[in-house]
Amino acid sequence: MRRPVARKLAVLAVSAAVVSVGAAAPPGAHDDDTGGRTPKTPEAVGYGGAVSSVDPDASAAGIEILRKGGNAVDAAVATAAALGVTEPYSAGIGGGGYFVYYDARSRTVHTLDGRETAPLTADSGLFLENGKPIPFAEAVSSGLAVGTPGTPATWQRALEKWGSDRLGTVLKPAERLARDGFTVDETFRAQTAANETRFRYFPDTAELFLPGGRLPVVGSTFKNPDLARTYAELRRKGTDALYRGDIGRDIVNTVNKPPVDPASGWNARSGDLSARDLAAYRAKAQPPTKTSYRGLDVYSIAPSSSGGTTVGEALNILERTDLSKASEVRYLHRFIEASRIAFADRGRWVGDPAFEDVPTRELLSQRYADSRECLIKDDAVLTSPLAPGDPRDPQPCEGGGTAAPTTYEGENTTHLTTADRWGNVVAYTLTIEQTGGSGITVPGRGFLLNNELTDFSFAPANPAVHDPNLPGPGKRPRSSISPTIVLDGDGKPVVALGSPGGATIITTVLQTLVGFLDRGLPLVEAIAAPRASQRNAAQTELEPGLYGSEVRGQLEAMGHSFKVNPEIGAATAVQRLPGGKWLAAAEKVRRGGGSAMVVHPVR
Repeated sequence: MRRPVARKLAVLAVSAAVVSVGAAAPPGAHDDDTGGRTPKTPEAVGYGGAVSSVDPDASAAGIEILRKGGNAVDAAVATAAALGVTEPYSAGIGGGGYFVYYDARSRTVHTLDGRETAPLTADSGLFLENGKPIPFAEAVSSGLAVGTPGTPATWQRALEKWGSDRLGTVLKPAERLARDGFTVDETFRAQTAANETRFRYFPDTAELFLPGGRLPVVGSTFKNPDLARTYAELRRKGTDALYRGDIGRDIVNTVNKPPVDPASGWNARSGDLSARDLAAYRAKAQPPTKTSYRGLDVYSIAPSSSGGTTVGEALNILERTDLSKASEVRYLHRFIEASRIAFADRGRWVGDPAFEDVPTRELLSQRYADSRECLIKDDAVLTSPLAPGDPRDPQPCEGGGTAAPTTYEGENTTHLTTADRWGNVVAYTLTIEQTGGSGITVPGRGFLLNNELTDFSFAPANPAVHDPNLPGPGKRPRSSISPTIVLDGDGKPVVALGSPGGATIITTVLQTLVGFLDRGLPLVEAIAAPRASQRNAAQTELEPGLYGSEVRGQLEAMGHSFKVNPEIGAATAVQRLPGGKWLAAAEKVRRGGGSAMVVHPVR
């Protein structure tokens, strides 16, 4: 149990709008004023703990657990399980993720790497046929793309190490939600429509997500009785039901012989997952990354994700610039260039540390950041792809060498943040990779399988440079997931946040942090602000709010090149306020808006 006596916290002085929020309804509850769906609110302030996610039924599941005496870890697992029901194209027990936990009693941060792993038979040629990479679109919807799921193991280990409830208790709200159903909204229908063609390749997927052979209707109730039964089995038997039992057997059979409709003509290449792969899987406890920024300590996830090292390096590069006083143009220019440099280093150095020599400590050193920061000029733009530096032997303003371009990552994932009345905090990002994962539903089980192995490089990004992200036996593909917790000088929480979005996760978390910590934006406004994303590419992506602004023209005059991206990320966060209060914040508009809730709201 982690239920320390609440301590009075001194937090960063940032103005926060206090809103009135009604009591969270139980998962699956309907509200006539919102077309049958639990209402969404992007900001909530109050006592007793907080939950923020992209979905109101999922946030309500976490609040339900907090109200019954559970802690932030219990609430995080409950929320994640509910997201597996209402956001099945982004998360679920067929995927993986990264879990970052702040323990209020010891004032320490801990992490779990729940990333999926390649089969033990995999090698660097996993995605090669006749010596050439398989087309990405063909690899995605195949058994070949499916890694060993890590999400159930993450839930179990988090609860064992830091939770106060059992898995059987915290899965109840999600099981009920799957059985009774939730109300279909525009986002769920649109995501289904975007995947309709490939969903029809697989009869079990089509039967579940295209009821009656049609797209789900907005306002209708979507039920998933197979998933309810799967959750019930996990509640009764624990995660051994998946890693050593019948659920696992069904996963292996599905991966190795994808149940494709023969009439579709789709070549759903078989994978090579085994019962041995499942039995060998472990969610890895490991130290977080840590960097200092403006006198605060920023913690995140270490490799196999590149999130902590890349966000941390970019913050270190920005440390020398007073962004609080910078003009909008200078702020965005510096943000873009710091992101470009950090991504150049990410591509060269970050992979699974069980297989690669990843210089994590050196990448996060201020000495190395300073050697890279001097590349940035206020009147010129760096060329992309930029070559990496060498963090093991930093050379000031080193700009030579061979670049390793950023490889593609699917952009759909989901993030949740929770806090409890004792001061514990969780930032947890989970995923099945791109929207809809592999598109393959495990027959009779009600969940989609991931396509995470497509996060590996199919072939070296640049043949002249060592690629740390090639496949290997039991290897974890590099991720960009960046769940982050910021502590003040006394070791107390300031803010916790994260986002989905593939490689744009890194820039979303970085920009939200800078907006909140440097630019003085209230947390919900830092999340809502229009985003830019530079990932060591020739062009920087801008959301419409920036693409259509005067700032874009001023940056282009300096040499920047842009393209529009309609939507980048979907962040959620919690902030500690004085007197034991919490502020939960989520998106106002992106992905249909997010859902922030607290146990006891205040005006």
